[in-house]
Amino acid sequence: MPGLGAMESDEENGEDNGRRRAREAELEMRWVQGFTNRNVGFVNNKTICYPCGNYILFVDIETKKKTVLKCKNGHVGAFAVNGNSQVVAFSDQKLNPVIYIYTFPGLVKQSEIKGEAQLDYSLLAFSYMGPYLASYSSVPEFALSIWDWQENILLCSKSQPGVKVTSMSFNPMNWHQLCLSNENSLTVWNIERNDQEHHLKSKPVRLPAEDGSPMCKLDVFFSHPGIQDLYYGPVLPISAIAGLAGDEAETFRPKDDIQPSVHPTVHCWSATSDLYMGCEEGHFLAINAETLKASLLYYKPAQDAKERRRTKFRSFPLLCDDSLKKEEDKRRTQKPVLLAMAYHKDGLYAAGSDGIVHFYQIKGTHYQMDDSFDVSEPITSLVFSPDYNTLLVETDKGSVYVYQPSQNEEVIKLLDACNDNFLSADFLTPGNKYCVSVAISGEVHVWLLEDGTFISKLCLNTQATAMGCCPSSCSVAVGTKVGHVYFIDVTKAETPRVVHRVLLSNLPVHHLQYDQSGQYLITGVAEGHIFILDARPSKLFQVLGYLVMSNEVLGLSAVYDVESELVEVMALLCPPDIKRARLEIFCLPTAITIDNDECIDERGMLKNRVIQKRQYELDYPLSSAVRQKDDTVYGYCNHAPFICKYHLAKKKTWKDVSVTLSEKKIPSNQFAPGFLHLSPNSQLLASVAKDGVLFIHDAVTLETVAQEHCHSYQGEGIGSLSFSLDGQFILVNGVDDGTLVCLKWKTGGDEMKEATDYWRLILAVLNNSIYNENNVLKSMAEWNIATESLLESSLEKESQEVLQKKPSVEVTDEDSYHNLNILSTDEMTWLNQKVQKAIQEEIKKFADKRKELKKGIKKLRKTIQEMMYENEQVPDIERLDQQEFNLDIEEQERLQAESEQEVARVRKEIEMENLAKCYLRDIIKKECWDSMSIKGHAIKCFHAAYKVTNYPMKERSKEELEVLERVLQLKKIESADLKIRKEIVEFQSQAVPPKEEGEKVEEEAVTDESTSNSLIGSLSAQFGGDTSILYHQMDLHTREEKINQIILLQDIIYKVKTAFNKEFDTVARQKEQEIARVKERNLRIQEIVEQLELQEEVWEPALTDDEIPERALTVQDSEIKVEKYLTPQQRAKAEMMAKIEMERRLAALNSARQRALYDMMGGVLEIKKEDILKIEIPPPPFVSKPDTLWNEEEKKVFKEYEKKVKELNEEREKYRKTLETELKKLQTSIQETTQTFDDTVSKLFERKVKSEMVIYQEELKINNLLYSLLLDEELSTREAGLNHFLDKKRKEKLSTAEAVQVARAQVDAYRETYDNLAAEDKILERGFKKEFSDVPAHHIDHLFKLYKRRPRAQKIKMHLDTANPYGDRPGSARAYKEALAHLMKAIDEMDDPENMPEGLDLPVWERFCLARRTKVESEQLVKRKALTLAEMQAFLQKRMDDDEKIRMDIEKILNELNTLREEKMRFQLDLTVQFLLKQGQVELESAAELIPDYTDAILLHKSVIEELNCTIRAQGEKKIASMVESKDFSKGIFQLEWEHKKMKMLMEDLNQRARDIQNLHVSRDRQLFLRILNYDSRITHQVSVMEQTLGVMDKLHKKKVKNCQKVFKDLEKRISLKEQANYKLSQELQEMLVSVSERRHIFEAADTQLVSEKAAKEHYQDIVQRRQLVDLAKEQAQEISVLQAEVERLRMRTFPALFEMEY
Repeated sequence: MPGLGAMESDEENGEDNGRRRAREAELEMRWVQGFTNRNVGFVNNKTICYPCGNYILFVDIETKKKTVLKCKNGHVGAFAVNGNSQVVAFSDQKLNPVIYIYTFPGLVKQSEIKGEAQLDYSLLAFSYMGPYLASYSSVPEFALSIWDWQENILLCSKSQPGVKVTSMSFNPMNWHQLCLSNENSLTVWNIERNDQEHHLKSKPVRLPAEDGSPMCKLDVFFSHPGIQDLYYGPVLPISAIAGLAGDEAETFRPKDDIQPSVHPTVHCWSATSDLYMGCEEGHFLAINAETLKASLLYYKPAQDAKERRRTKFRSFPLLCDDSLKKEEDKRRTQKPVLLAMAYHKDGLYAAGSDGIVHFYQIKGTHYQMDDSFDVSEPITSLVFSPDYNTLLVETDKGSVYVYQPSQNEEVIKLLDACNDNFLSADFLTPGNKYCVSVAISGEVHVWLLEDGTFISKLCLNTQATAMGCCPSSCSVAVGTKVGHVYFIDVTKAETPRVVHRVLLSNLPVHHLQYDQSGQYLITGVAEGHIFILDARPSKLFQVLGYLVMSNEVLGLSAVYDVESELVEVMALLCPPDIKRARLEIFCLPTAITIDNDECIDERGMLKNRVIQKRQYELDYPLSSAVRQKDDTVYGYCNHAPFICKYHLAKKKTWKDVSVTLSEKKIPSNQFAPGFLHLSPNSQLLASVAKDGVLFIHDAVTLETVAQEHCHSYQGEGIGSLSFSLDGQFILVNGVDDGTLVCLKWKTGGDEMKEATDYWRLILAVLNNSIYNENNVLKSMAEWNIATESLLESSLEKESQEVLQKKPSVEVTDEDSYHNLNILSTDEMTWLNQKVQKAIQEEIKKFADKRKELKKGIKKLRKTIQEMMYENEQVPDIERLDQQEFNLDIEEQERLQAESEQEVARVRKEIEMENLAKCYLRDIIKKECWDSMSIKGHAIKCFHAAYKVTNYPMKERSKEELEVLERVLQLKKIESADLKIRKEIVEFQSQAVPPKEEGEKVEEEAVTDESTSNSLIGSLSAQFGGDTSILYHQMDLHTREEKINQIILLQDIIYKVKTAFNKEFDTVARQKEQEIARVKERNLRIQEIVEQLELQEEVWEPALTDDEIPERALTVQDSEIKVEKYLTPQQRAKAEMMAKIEMERRLAALNSARQRALYDMMGGVLEIKKEDILKIEIPPPPFVSKPDTLWNEEEKKVFKEYEKKVKELNEEREKYRKTLETELKKLQTSIQETTQTFDDTVSKLFERKVKSEMVIYQEELKINNLLYSLLLDEELSTREAGLNHFLDKKRKEKLSTAEAVQVARAQVDAYRETYDNLAAEDKILERGFKKEFSDVPAHHIDHLFKLYKRRPRAQKIKMHLDTANPYGDRPGSARAYKEALAHLMKAIDEMDDPENMPEGLDLPVWERFCLARRTKVESEQLVKRKALTLAEMQAFLQKRMDDDEKIRMDIEKILNELNTLREEKMRFQLDLTVQFLLKQGQVELESAAELIPDYTDAILLHKSVIEELNCTIRAQGEKKIASMVESKDFSKGIFQLEWEHKKMKMLMEDLNQRARDIQNLHVSRDRQLFLRILNYDSRITHQVSVMEQTLGVMDKLHKKKVKNCQKVFKDLEKRISLKEQANYKLSQELQEMLVSVSERRHIFEAADTQLVSEKAAKEHYQDIVQRRQLVDLAKEQAQEISVLQAEVERLRMRTFPALFEMEY
């Protein structure tokens, strides 16, 4: 058929021995439909192509004709197209995939590339020029490979493990450059060529940050010399601090320092070989491919910009305009993310998430943007045709649009893609013209069965789950996820419409199955519900009833008996409890359509007696099952790939649960689970699964009749399958590949004839029904999708909420139940409508009884309300809880059970919380208390606020003690060794006098005693620490010494703490003793206070919780604030003990002896002195009588009474004073002793502060040592990292040096070849005349000129009107071949005998043409070799540059290593030493002008400085003495020099005077001056004479001026006359010139050459004679000058001569 490629022949199925080969050419692919959302491209100017499942579809954009190319091995993987060469490349997705390259339109396989990829290729890309293809493989190689697809040669390949690439493209201007990008990076790859070798070199582009700002590039591996820390040591890279030394140290950066960069989405090459890039953040970047610098482009709106015409496409045309505007405004306000770019000569076209194609005009760092058109969908691809006249726009859904920018035409939708993958497909009745498919998104498509032409589309705007075509009418049923079933009228295939919709339930519809008569539609819904609908439009698709299966329905199969008009339906179940398949079969008699009310109950469920339901248990779990009329069932096993055949018994009761065994079982090599499908005549059985291969079996023998690999496992296999009624066609769609395939039988056998006969029989039976039902279907009104779809979203939630509520009865309103059902019947499911109707009928039936119950309830409620009101009025103690009025006993019991459960839960939570707290307490106690050998506690003063704590200390472990002992032994050994070495050195040194030595030793001892603490750096020796075992701070150079020093310092800290703890324990015991003494004294004080009856409180000192921390671990009874819970036994025992105590006290009070002692002696047997204050003398009994009535005896008794009272008072007062004195003494004693203790605690506190100071000093030492160890470790790590990097670079250096050596050798060898060819070419030119020596000389010259002549080079025709921004690409192999062909063609024209010189023989001409052709070929070969040599030299230079770069890196690393080693050595020698300085001592007063800097200071011992000072002082004194002596001597020298200079200056002055006198010229004036006595008067006379002479001369001058003025006037007159004369002469001159010219012409015409020669000769002789005379005059003038000089010389002899005298 047209549109099929060369790969249509059936493949051999040799992958598995279990499969049988299908018969030759049984099935053929009729057409393929599908959509894609990736890799759409132009294969020529008018055809696009894209992959779809296992096929590649080619679509003509003008005629929309499709051509199909099938991939042999399943799903099409990576895909690329080259419109210039009209080829496509794609890979399969099998193990060790292969890349196929086909030409268009012939679809001939050009080449088959087998690379090293193991699993898959992710990307393919053609070069814009040249036969080059780039491929990028996925895991595990991630390799980029460059191929010459014409020669099937791998040019180069390079792997980058773990790097995924999402986009790849060649530079259109230079195929040696590629750009690869992914979500995080963009890399430019260069292909470097060396003759026949090709090499790939990558250069990553440094992208800006997410906000568009440039990211600073920091070298995290190498150190920065400008950053230094003079105190903490060298500043190292972060990798060294982190301890990294391997490859990760080179790129390690902390997480906080990593700044995220932009995320590329698309890139595009420009005509200048630059890159434009879009990113997820919305930025627009330009990248220079040479410098790899990315710069942000900014939007600059044009002042006179005009908005271009836009064409808008909407997916939902029925939505309101307001919603469209809001959606568009929201989309436009968001910053678009560019997802596609295409470069044009006018600018850049780009589009992205906003669905608008923008046109960019870029100038520098700014761009102007115009909107071209809007498709309202995110755009993923923009591709220009090879002639750049057509722009292809692809959306993420797969729709394809065509736009021509130059013509500014309307945007044409070429492919209207489905929003999702195909769900199912079926044939429209009668099954030989149209077919229908539905997508998961709810889009229904109608296709022409003959060639797959798209007819129409209907969008349901809901998610579809099932689809079926009715055999009795042109209607299609579509089930949805929300439980709807749509019925679509397709009587007019061009305009399908929805005519009815029914909501069965709120559960998804999984299955739609028509019986063969088209009378019933069996609908399978989730949770085992099956609804039976009347499939005829004349019955308005009535719902006949439903039934519920025992489990989820996996499949439905219906069998129609024509004779009995009975339909039997089989449902496949697989209960999880038995793990076997179960078949439930029921009948659908015609009675359910005639008298439906008798066949269903009040809730719409079909009665069992009507459907005659029966059940079968099978031996295997099945995923699919189909049934024939003879009760034969075929099943596909779920867990194992087997097809089983069963025969069901005719009579089977519902209660019989015996297992039916399979009669036949054949293996299937498909991937389980799969499903089966029977042909309409039940002769063929089709099986499909996830592997995508369709198997057709004979239904009787189960042998494989045919097979077709139409889908693949990468696309999740086959989703649905359908046979046409005539058996000629098969529709198959994939699950996830978006492909719909139509298959047709090639050859018609008996099976096809039987299928055609069966189709005709069915049509004969159904013709009348089809005609009538189609008429009814056409007359049905269209169901309004828009209004219903809008209402659906708003009312769906409300209906679900209302329906899910439990029905409750409100006793106050009889019509309240009806108010709850607010939704109309049209908005409810059919099932709920039936339930509501049944409830309403029950309400009507029991209305009277319901009213009676309501009245009783009202009366009971009134009584309860009165009781509750009375309960509110009673006191709280008598008031009942609200729950007590709940008459629902069951509810009370439920609430009680809930409360008990809540109590148990809370109790359990509390117990678990307490258990966790106890566990935490035990852990803390174990770690912080039990593990301490010395518990931490404190001592407080009695009166002051001081508190001193001890040091809690753990017991040192055995390992710690062993390490300490080892270090101490090592220190002793080192000390002994050092002492012996000193003795050896002192013995070998010179002897020192005993006296001096003794003085020196004594001096050193004093010095050491005074400076030991300062040098040690702590005062630990004064607080229990032994510092003699420590290393000297100046000697801590090695790591072992520092570690040993840390251990020794820790031991000193331990000893200091132990010493303080001993003092602390002593003071603690002292406080306990003091408290005991105070308590003893307080007993006496308490007695005195009681005796004196003072209102004073006795101060009782006690230990606090800080002093006795053990109290925190025990709970006292006084700490518990709640009442203690006692068990009944404990309560009874306590009551008994209280009763016994009360009886004992009562018995003691009733004792007669005690009462008598109390009455007679106050309760005591002896009066003590302490009781004197309590003694009272009883007055006489007559005191009550008046004094006048007393007798004498009574008066004497009263006087004695008063005397005794007075004595008692005196004794009492005396005793009181004694007690007060004793009280003050005791209080003073307590105050003094406690104050003394407080002083002791104060001293202990000071001791604690000093101990803390000492401990901090030692800890500071430890911290410094630990820091030095850490820094040493970091330096070692840094050195190891540098050494590793150096080794790595050295290896690279070896490889680069080897590459340079190999490249240089290749260049030398190639240069030698080139030189040989050039020499041969010159030899050909030189040997031309020798070769043609037999040809006459005049022919040889002519032939040599022809030999050197070359045809003109072919000029490149520049098409100025082309839209291609890249133009013609020179330098490609094709261009070279075309130029060479043009040259050879021109040579052939030059070799034509017509161009042969006259008189030349034809054999000579032929020999000449052959020689010229050889010469031309040699020249072209030399040129080609020269270009190749230049390319190889450039390659060599790059390798040399790489080698030089690595050499510089190695030098940098070596410098870094040397610097690091110097710093390490400086760090080991520059120790951190701790000194003790007196607080307040000022070493140096720093002023504003003087800021001390100790960075270059060196720490030396004091004795060294003192010795050096003594030496300096002695040397200074010697120097001063020598300087004084030198000064005196220099002073004498200076005096002599001054006198010498003075005499010399006098001598020079005298000599000058003598010379002046000698050189003085005695002129006439000087002679007069010397001879005349009155010389001044003579001068005066001369002056007067000269003045007179001057006056006379002035008069003469004026006369001369007047005369000159007269002469000047005369001259002016003469000049004017001369000008007039000159003017006349000029006119005459012109006339004479004319005459001269005429004479010259006459002279030239008269041929007076001899006369002119004679005149010229005479003139020449005159010139020579004149020249000789001039020379003679010059000689005579020279002789005269010589004679004049001689005369002057002779004259000078007469003058006197004065010669200069020399002294």
